[in-house]
Amino acid sequence: MDINNINIHTRIKLNDGKKIPILGYGTWQIPNNVVDNCVYTALTEGYRLIDTAAIYENESGVGLGVRKAIQSGIPREEIFVTTKLWNTDHDRIEEAFNESLKRLNLEYIDLYLMHWPVIGKRINTWLFFQKLLKTGKVKSVGVSNFTIKQLKELIEKTGIVPVINQVEFSPWLYQKELLEFCNKNNIVVEAYSPLTRGRMLGDEKLKEIALKYNKSPAQIILRWVIQHGVVVIPKSTDPIKIRENAQVFDFEITDEDMEKLDSFNKGLRFCWNPEELD
Repeated sequence: MDINNINIHTRIKLNDGKKIPILGYGTWQIPNNVVDNCVYTALTEGYRLIDTAAIYENESGVGLGVRKAIQSGIPREEIFVTTKLWNTDHDRIEEAFNESLKRLNLEYIDLYLMHWPVIGKRINTWLFFQKLLKTGKVKSVGVSNFTIKQLKELIEKTGIVPVINQVEFSPWLYQKELLEFCNKNNIVVEAYSPLTRGRMLGDEKLKEIALKYNKSPAQIILRWVIQHGVVVIPKSTDPIKIRENAQVFDFEITDEDMEKLDSFNKGLRFCWNPEELD
């Protein structure tokens, strides 16, 4: 990917030939009764990737926001919608998928992810995901929160490489080895909670770099993620911050400052650790 030529319309090619926008909008913890306006705002600001999940309990609101945007003139084929299979639904995958599709009230889902690598279930689930693809109701399938070991197991036992691994990823959780493994195996990495749920935005070293570029700490983090070739899905319910989070394509972080940001890594997680699931 040419960092010099990326913009809000840039898409990364998946190993199944489809393309995913490099910048997306996350909806975790956004209530169903307000998420439609947030999604609509994001889409009107130029975002084209919308991420939800069954466990977020806001799929119907997300779908409403997407349909509002379509009615306003944004073509459905430009919008990339992701949802996920929850851990308790591995024995009823087709049912759970159809329920998500019904709540979203869309003709198809662009990407369906296995939300967590549930032990004893993930191999059969991954094989069943391939059957879902044949229905035409979903365009691509991938995984979320998989470690290198879990990805190796999945690929070795099924012979099928996921298009995406969506994981927690930030300067304080710079998963370099996982990123290198995914790059080597043509798996796109997608970053959730890049802004550390706001916990690290006041970090002095981060603020120093932000000042240098005349950007917000959040914009620096998002640009750092993008320059690693990783898809990023920040979340905010504030229209101003939704807009600000999309304004990360008019500057470039130098190699020296990228290395500084890389060095923030402390293995700091704000979500569950997938290694503990095994």
